[in-house]
Amino acid sequence: MGYLQTLLILCPLVFLAGFVDAIAGGGGLIALPAYLFAGLPAHTAIGSNKLSSCCGLVAACTKYFKEKKVRLSVALWSALGCIIGAGCGTRLALFFPERTLRILVLVAVPLVAVFLATRKDLGKDDDNSQPLPRKKEAMLSTAIGVAVGLYDGLIGPGAGTFLILGFTTFIGIGLVQASACAKVSNMASNLTSVVIYAVSGNVQYLLALPAALCSILGGYTGARVAVKGGGKRVKQFMYVVLVLLFVKLVYDLFMG
Repeated sequence: MGYLQTLLILCPLVFLAGFVDAIAGGGGLIALPAYLFAGLPAHTAIGSNKLSSCCGLVAACTKYFKEKKVRLSVALWSALGCIIGAGCGTRLALFFPERTLRILVLVAVPLVAVFLATRKDLGKDDDNSQPLPRKKEAMLSTAIGVAVGLYDGLIGPGAGTFLILGFTTFIGIGLVQASACAKVSNMASNLTSVVIYAVSGNVQYLLALPAALCSILGGYTGARVAVKGGGKRVKQFMYVVLVLLFVKLVYDLFMG
């Protein structure tokens, strides 16, 4: 496959990944297979995806900040927790059979979907949420970041979606604001990963940089859709991400 042909396949998928990720998380479920399809080795595909994804997250964060949807205290404490959790998760992955972990998540995904369907208040507007005491909010945000970072280090896909669920369930903020905070946390962990992959030479810049432009466009567009569509739109896209995650896990377990 030629370079231009590869870009014609890769760039639209990366745009779609940035769009979905900006709304509900889980963009890697679309982008990473696209890089693998382009013929890159696994580590180079992951590193290249991290670079383009990070650019898309910056664009999404810019839009969310502009619309004043980021609760900075939640986002920053969660970002710190994500970095700690991801480091621990990566180490723990060496001691647990990957198949067992994937089966556990495969069981959990339908339960999360049922939870989404039964929580009628989960699509509420951000303006209805009541702030928690500052110390409690910081502790919960950090704990959510550690838990999701741990998952990200162990398995990975859909971490942004689980961050949104954690923020709405335990902190009580609305889905749009939760999505905005999740983007900041994701960006922090992705930046760390990008540096590591770049230093180790596992980024294919000829593909990643053009794809990054598409990810930026997708991320900014997705954030606009989330802000305009409100919590209902975010919830709809979360179902899409959960279905993609379920399909990927089934494929990895039985066909991989």
